[in-house]
Amino acid sequence: MGVFVGVDWGCGAHAVCVIDASGMVLDRFEVGHDRAGLAALVTRLEKHGAPSTIPIALERPSGLLVDALVEAGFVVTPIHPNVVKACRPRYRAVAAKSDPGDAYILADILRTDGHRLRPLEPQSDAIKALRGLVRGRDDLVGTRVALANQLRALLGSF
Repeated sequence: MGVFVGVDWGCGAHAVCVIDASGMVLDRFEVGHDRAGLAALVTRLEKHGAPSTIPIALERPSGLLVDALVEAGFVVTPIHPNVVKACRPRYRAVAAKSDPGDAYILADILRTDGHRLRPLEPQSDAIKALRGLVRGRDDLVGTRVALANQLRALLGSF
């Protein structure tokens, strides 16, 4: 494999780092978490080779970003956040978190230990639909709790 990609998940934007087989940084950039950003991510990664030959490491096994990458044909491998946290001291003296730094660490873990990790399998349409419904339900529950807290605070002030 020629390149390895690490993507550090963010709420509004994702940090991306592309490295070669020796660990040298080939590309670093940030993309937004929207349709245009995900399309730009796929387009920019395709410049490094065919999607099926580009392994990508993320800290999450699911979500819209993961779905977009898997549907584009990339080999996506989830790496637990605790693994990244434990590896930070190997890469710098200060174990502080930074999104570009974590993207590099994810790519390098995939480069050095990728043979021990299992890539994601594409999911069926039924599972994607179910995950979308669960995300929607979680949003609604969060809204209900926020409104109940607001009502409780308002009633408490009277």
